[in-house]
Amino acid sequence: MRKYINSKVLISSVFLSTVLVTACKDSFLEVPPTGQLANAQLTSKAGIEGSLIGAYSMLNGRGVRLASSANWVFGSILGGEANKGTNSGDYTAINPIQRFETPPTNTEINDTWRVKYEGIQRCNTTLASLAKAGSDVTADDKKRISGEARFLRGHYYFELKKLYNNVPYIDESMDYGTGIEKVSNATDVWPKIEADLKYAMDNLPETQAAAGRANKWAAAAYLGKAYLFQKKYTEAKAMFDQVIASGKTANGKKYGLVTKYAQIFNAENDNNEESVFAIQSAANTGSVNNANSDDDLNYPYNTGSSGPGNCCGFFQPSFELANSFRTDANGLPLLDGSYNSTANALKTDFGIQSSAAFTPDAGNLDPRLDHSVGRRGIPYLDWQDHPGFDWIRDQSYAGPYSPKKYIYYKSQEGTLTDGSSWTRGYAAMNKPLIRYADVLLMAAECEIEIGSLETARNYVNLVRARAANPASWVTKNGAPAAKYVISTYTAAWTDKAVARTAVRFERKLELSGEGHRFFDLVRWGIAESTINAYLSYEGAKLITALGSAKFTANKNEYLPIPQTQIDIQGKDILKQNPGY
Repeated sequence: MRKYINSKVLISSVFLSTVLVTACKDSFLEVPPTGQLANAQLTSKAGIEGSLIGAYSMLNGRGVRLASSANWVFGSILGGEANKGTNSGDYTAINPIQRFETPPTNTEINDTWRVKYEGIQRCNTTLASLAKAGSDVTADDKKRISGEARFLRGHYYFELKKLYNNVPYIDESMDYGTGIEKVSNATDVWPKIEADLKYAMDNLPETQAAAGRANKWAAAAYLGKAYLFQKKYTEAKAMFDQVIASGKTANGKKYGLVTKYAQIFNAENDNNEESVFAIQSAANTGSVNNANSDDDLNYPYNTGSSGPGNCCGFFQPSFELANSFRTDANGLPLLDGSYNSTANALKTDFGIQSSAAFTPDAGNLDPRLDHSVGRRGIPYLDWQDHPGFDWIRDQSYAGPYSPKKYIYYKSQEGTLTDGSSWTRGYAAMNKPLIRYADVLLMAAECEIEIGSLETARNYVNLVRARAANPASWVTKNGAPAAKYVISTYTAAWTDKAVARTAVRFERKLELSGEGHRFFDLVRWGIAESTINAYLSYEGAKLITALGSAKFTANKNEYLPIPQTQIDIQGKDILKQNPGY
């Protein structure tokens, strides 16, 4: 069992190890049968809690970068929010993924599958041990622990469903030699996901002793999301209504939007009122896998001591995403798609050396741009102004922008970062998997489909009003760093199609780079048109990376089932997804 520690939220447990006993009696030589001592430990409260923490630990992939539930590749890069970054010769397994040319033999999709099922197995081990729990495990303990384990199992299967669609379902009643190897991927797992999340909602407490644990309201939000993905709008709305009215964090804070957008991505403000459920991170624990190990490549390139990480230039925001933050004279987004036009596209320093003169963009912009995208001339947190070309490994391959969310501050280096490994880029920053703004926007979708357009507008305006707070804007020399012009929607929403477009675009702006975009496009049924438009636009600029790339409908909505898994199970048990 791997150790997972979070010093910030005081999640701890007793982890099992080989026990050495020293004594002066002959009884020292009386060795119990193999497995007897381990079983006694596993079914103690400490052992079961340790098993549960092991299930939480797989959320960040445990060193398998693409397997993290944050989905920086499968959610954001495939969704057109970012390019792989760096250059064509680095981490080449991602190259075909971003081009929608992923073969079933790709190592990353197999590793991602393996990690998700490792998380599931740890949940199942916890539940199986709980059924044999010792006398030190109370009825309340059993209720809470089973709720957490089933919440996490629901989460991991939700991830698998989004990624691969058709996957085998295995619960705690199955083991090797008892039929597990014969479970096919022919059964829809949605009902199982719903059942786990419903159980978690009904059995978890509202608050927890550790802020990083799942609670009743995290389960309710996840259940609403599961309903939404299936277009069960009535059921989803009921969940979101409850979460909005009564939801609170595991550490007892009423759900709400933090005042300043940047504080969502600041380790000093983790487990805030907006955090519904997050991957917990900690630095300097003895293992960098307890920090943001999935993000160690995703920093500006070659920064030296003047910037964070000093490696490696991956996950570069796309031209298309940056352009999306253009606003009109009234401070509203360009919902007609004209943000990519020559007149509206952001002025960039693409191909311009950092030492050469550059005139920054002077047009109207949503202020969330400069919290989400690192661009030349704009302060990069508390490090320095982003220099442009010097922090990009190969602009011709990945463009002129750097990631900016989930980046640590210069003032935090050494305290909220872990420099014990090959790079300084391991930070103690939580990764929100679902946050309150996300809940509001999902609720707005439900209102548009079966409720009130005006309620949907109100939810979107709550999100936009936070972004419009001048106190939260990036500043330079005491003034806004760019021409930030943003407003709420003041006119009543009377057209369902227009309202739907507005909500979907707001998700793009608010949640950019957070791993949601591709899955949103797929569930909305607009992946083919949206992604091919993106590939055409972006590919004309980044020919080596994306030129001629194409999204194929009824195929690329899901990854292929890993060939390794088919080879192990047999093609008569695991069926490949269409088109592969």
